[in-house]
Amino acid sequence: MHLPLTMLALTGLASAQGAQGNGKTTRYWDCCKPSCAWPGKSTASTPVLTCDRNDNPLNDRGATRSGCDSGGSAFMCSNQSPWAVNETLAYGWAAVNIAGSNEAAWCCACYELTFTSGPVSGKKMIVQATNTGGDLGNNHFDIAMPGGGVGIFNACTQQYGAPPNGWGERYGGVGGKSACASFPEKLKDGCNWRFDWFMGADNPDVRFRQVACPAAITAKSQCVRQRDVIDQTPTGPSTVPTWTP
Repeated sequence: MHLPLTMLALTGLASAQGAQGNGKTTRYWDCCKPSCAWPGKSTASTPVLTCDRNDNPLNDRGATRSGCDSGGSAFMCSNQSPWAVNETLAYGWAAVNIAGSNEAAWCCACYELTFTSGPVSGKKMIVQATNTGGDLGNNHFDIAMPGGGVGIFNACTQQYGAPPNGWGERYGGVGGKSACASFPEKLKDGCNWRFDWFMGADNPDVRFRQVACPAAITAKSQCVRQRDVIDQTPTGPSTVPTWTP
């Protein structure tokens, strides 16, 4: 069956160019071990890197129980926070759900998001899918940003001593940049990013397309997919400094 072009644009599709379409965003930072950090979730030879309570890399190939589980001690690493590459481009990570696809297809894949609403309209962000969630809709990118709200799960209290519902509101997080000043030092830059480069945008819509991951992203996550619908060889330098105005 051939779908009309308008339907393809709305649903997203997997093709020789990878998944693409229109989508939506939300935000979160729950400190939990990401779903794609478990072994065998994708074609990658190693899962997403996680850290211990003190933010030291575990290098355990995904074996450690999540800090969101009883007795768990694996957490999201602080360096998987978003950062600005230049005035119109940022890099980061996200929990993802692609319509008509599955976690095996999107874990550790990267997507170029072009924001189409709000104050960031026209800006672009490349995110690597490191997580998913039962509360995500179709073509949904839940961008990881410290202070974005813990959502359903919360390991930030265990890892950093955050309030019981995380920093700010459980859904939505902190309300302004001034709140970032009280954050753990390693999370401050990611929290500030939301109000600087991201301009405090509240769940902007996006156009998205799958792209090869920047090496600067995979150098931090340590997760690189093997070739599937597109060539997954990481591109560009492995270190990209944070842009400041």
